[in-house]
Amino acid sequence: MFQAPEQLMALNKANLEAAVRFAGIALEGAERMLELQLKAAKIAFADGVQQAKAFTEIKDVQEIAQLRNTLAQPTMEKATSYVKSVYDVASATQAEMNKLVEEQIAEFNKQVVTGMDKVVKSAPAGSEVALAAVKSAITAVNSAYDNISKSAKQFTEMTQANVEAATTQATHASKRKAA
Repeated sequence: MFQAPEQLMALNKANLEAAVRFAGIALEGAERMLELQLKAAKIAFADGVQQAKAFTEIKDVQEIAQLRNTLAQPTMEKATSYVKSVYDVASATQAEMNKLVEEQIAEFNKQVVTGMDKVVKSAPAGSEVALAAVKSAITAVNSAYDNISKSAKQFTEMTQANVEAATTQATHASKRKAA
């Protein structure tokens, strides 16, 4: 007996759950980003107040140069730390979304294979070649997706290494400049 309404309801429910999870991940990422921005704004405000007070206490021109050098390094370190934190939040959110997409693709593939198995059982004699071609195409698509996914992960790892190297280099450059 064919149970199309039940299968359709189950599919709709699964798609709704996936959409809710996707939205939840996006909202959590946005919340982390907003928290990070609020924290950075508070720190920037406090630093601005502190710097303004320091400028009001300057008595000669030499103190201006000293103060500028004193303030440059911490400001650069905070800026690079902020950029790295933004990147980390974005990367974590993207990784969670990628995981969800991979789960959805795996579930879809499972359903396709199950459907193909049902078709094979009820297919007329001589249709094995056509069904084998469909299965082969599905396998090829899955393999291509796996390769793309692996390449994307390698790109992400390489980008992470480059961001960390740039952050370290910027921090070291600001230390040398301040010295």
